[in-house]
Amino acid sequence: MATLLPPPKRQKVYHGVPAPEPEPPKQSPHIVVQFVNEEDGQPLAPAVNLPANVSREGLEALVNKLNTKDEDPVPFAFHISLPADATTPGAPTRIAIAKSIEDDVLSHPSHAFTPEDVFVVHCSPQAVFKVRPATRCSSTLSGHTSPILCASFSPTGNLLATGAGDCNARLWDLFTETPSHVLSGHKGWVLCVEWEAMERKLATGGHDGHVRLWDPKTGKPIGDALKGHTKWVTSLSWEPIHLNPSAPRLASSSKDGTVRVWSTLTRRCEYTLGGHTASVNVVRWGGGGLNGKGVLYTASSDRTVRIWDAEQGRPLHTLKDHAHWVTTLTLNTDFVLRTGPFDHLGKKTTSDSEAQSLALKRYNALVSAAGELLITGSDDHTLFLWSLFPSRTSSGDASAAAAERGGKLKPLARLTGHQRQVSHVAFSPDGRWAASAAWDNSVRVWDGRTGKFVATLRGHVAAVYRLAWSADSRLLVSASKDSTLKIWDLKTYKIKTDLPGHTDEVYCVDFVADKLVSGGRDRTVKIWKN
Repeated sequence: MATLLPPPKRQKVYHGVPAPEPEPPKQSPHIVVQFVNEEDGQPLAPAVNLPANVSREGLEALVNKLNTKDEDPVPFAFHISLPADATTPGAPTRIAIAKSIEDDVLSHPSHAFTPEDVFVVHCSPQAVFKVRPATRCSSTLSGHTSPILCASFSPTGNLLATGAGDCNARLWDLFTETPSHVLSGHKGWVLCVEWEAMERKLATGGHDGHVRLWDPKTGKPIGDALKGHTKWVTSLSWEPIHLNPSAPRLASSSKDGTVRVWSTLTRRCEYTLGGHTASVNVVRWGGGGLNGKGVLYTASSDRTVRIWDAEQGRPLHTLKDHAHWVTTLTLNTDFVLRTGPFDHLGKKTTSDSEAQSLALKRYNALVSAAGELLITGSDDHTLFLWSLFPSRTSSGDASAAAAERGGKLKPLARLTGHQRQVSHVAFSPDGRWAASAAWDNSVRVWDGRTGKFVATLRGHVAAVYRLAWSADSRLLVSASKDSTLKIWDLKTYKIKTDLPGHTDEVYCVDFVADKLVSGGRDRTVKIWKN
């Protein structure tokens, strides 16, 4: 018996009209792509001809195949710089490739590129681990009885310290998200908390002018307060672990115009840096310097930034370019110095010398490219990028040029664009980006090596107070007077997640692993996670 064929398929009709013919897939143009290294602009491989619709993942695999230097595949981020005549003021100056060159570049509204151009794609290697963006508030911890002024994760990310206007600092356990200790002793608001990079001590500075040291394991004070400042303490900074692993010293800056460096062993003030004529707003202990022995950077309301040799406390430079109070300062090594020997692998160190070599390895890996860079932000609405100690590998041209100008150092770049006072500036952990927040409700992203403007992040409806970067430098979070936190996506320069929940201004924010913490005027600590 012959096999019966099924009847032919009925053609689908829409209201009596037969279905349109399926469109043939659109031909994708072939384009010539030149991959260049973002740092030095050197080509990674000869120019290649490929279809414009190759996905970002495909480009990444291709670069890893062409690039013979690294054995293991590295994740890359790709971007194409817009030509100067195609950029509109205030719009991003580069296009990040998120899907493919066809989707992101050829169909870009500026129409600056045609398939005939040679596409110069800048490749920047990314962290090998990925931080998940927080999406929900996992705990709201009350305990402080007045606004929370500062918050800081410990270097390993297991503990959190907060300081508030109720004269107490508090320690919180991040595994259980519960309070662990109350550190009471200050007679005024606790204005700053700072962890030693090996997590053995915690320092707090208060409105009473005292600096106190605490043992984070027991929550007990280590001795009495360190007294000497005549006005309140504005910021604290520990000596980097790769310089002094066993007993790092502590620097404190104050409204009284001085910076004091304390020895934690003798509990005495080793030396005082007097030279500023007004409040010193920020102190940072850098790891570089002339002979690699460390330097102190101080920013003050007398409109200057001063650089000191940390060994004897002698002045090295005075930077006088700002026209108003200098309120914030960041180093591209901040993250590495703060976390010392602890990296994303979570390895435990057994001895001080092992911790020192690990910390030194991490520090050198970061400064080998560009040296230790510094960005200062001021109430004159501008920021300056400085390279005072060019990397030890580069030539001595900069220092020779500075000597010709009578020792006056010139900034690498002036970062302009904010319309109001700059409230905070922060380098990303890998030093490739810098972000600045201001009272004009915006956050601006800059290239961390050259200081070139990259994009403006808009979305807050009130002043932005603080910024924090994720450890992989892919996410930026901002805290604002409008009571929200916002996580920004640096591929699109748009909001990735909005985190409302606080009932009043958010004064402080910090980012560790996959967790975010924030505190503010509503007296609660909120922990956010994915």
